[in-house]
Amino acid sequence: MHKSDFLFTSESVSEGHPDKVCDRISDAIVDLYLGKDSVSRLGVETLVTTNLIVIAGETRCSQEVTKAEIEAAARGAVKAIGYDQDNFHWDNSEVQVHVHAQSVDIAQGVDSAGNKDEGAGDQGIMFGYACNETDVLMPAPLHYSHQILKQMADARHAGKLPGIGPDSKSQVTLQYENDKPVRATSVVVSTQHEKDMSQDDIRKLVRPFIENVLPEGWMCAEEELYVNPTGKFVIGGPDGDAGLTGRKIIVDTYGGAAPHGGGAFSGKDPTKVDRSAAYIARYLAKNVVAAGLSNACTIQLAYAIGISKPLSVYVNTHETGNVDEDKLADVLQELVNLSPRGIRERLKLSRAIYERTAAYGHFGRAPDADGGFSWEKTDLVDDLKSAFGAS
Repeated sequence: MHKSDFLFTSESVSEGHPDKVCDRISDAIVDLYLGKDSVSRLGVETLVTTNLIVIAGETRCSQEVTKAEIEAAARGAVKAIGYDQDNFHWDNSEVQVHVHAQSVDIAQGVDSAGNKDEGAGDQGIMFGYACNETDVLMPAPLHYSHQILKQMADARHAGKLPGIGPDSKSQVTLQYENDKPVRATSVVVSTQHEKDMSQDDIRKLVRPFIENVLPEGWMCAEEELYVNPTGKFVIGGPDGDAGLTGRKIIVDTYGGAAPHGGGAFSGKDPTKVDRSAAYIARYLAKNVVAAGLSNACTIQLAYAIGISKPLSVYVNTHETGNVDEDKLADVLQELVNLSPRGIRERLKLSRAIYERTAAYGHFGRAPDADGGFSWEKTDLVDDLKSAFGAS
């Protein structure tokens, strides 16, 4: 039986969370390579811990990329986040680079040759989702969790949050009535801070950001607002906990409100369908909802390594649609070429646009003038409306 009244919770983590530090470094390296050669291939992973950054993976590029350049990209990413602490410093931490050439076995499956089109960089399933809970067509609990931390980070970078460090986490629980979010029942924010700050000090600094993000009248009861509930969060970032690329995939996508295929995004070039097909699936789902064809939409795509066409296209409008789902699946495939090459060309993904995606979600962001977040455009709306005779 469908449940229409419920509580739902999503979390976010800041750019200074150890795993997000790794995502940003890995994507900074993707941008480094794509900036030199738009058809570069990468699968790059990062590990961070106390005063140590380890980068490993395989790459292919027509231009030379030196270890010194990779190290500089890593240090630049850490500096931009704001880490200049004794036990994790952008300039003083050791950086190890273990990057080698891409496997020729993988390359031959992906590369186009003769009558063979470019194939998928791996097998897998990818999901896209959109819903009309927020103006960016994202699930509300995740959207507000992201925004609390993003606004705090903006204030920290502007020098307006003295004593607050880069490592933060948030969690928002919303009450749903008749499938619509109506209020927050609890909010959790934990943030790194200087040792002389009290829990009350931090609560006073953090509370205005929560109130500013949540819609008017949605603030939770005071006793359900948890700010640094352990009492102290001085040791944070990679000094407090090791980080790895790709460990926050639910934060990156839909906060648990929709399925996830399992593959991480960061550190991968756009031939990797873990990334590019997840982007196009979001693009399609968002356009379906933006066109008014449903209130929510989940799309699944499946691929096999070396094969250009998707093995399946699944559309679910969660009993909120006003069009036939099978026809919708057919129309979407007529409008958009879902081969790896077609996705890359449609969204113009072969550009250095990825470092900015590494924190606060890959979805629900405004498209940038230089092509960043191109998968957030709603330029299919008119075609979808026309296909279904919608006004």
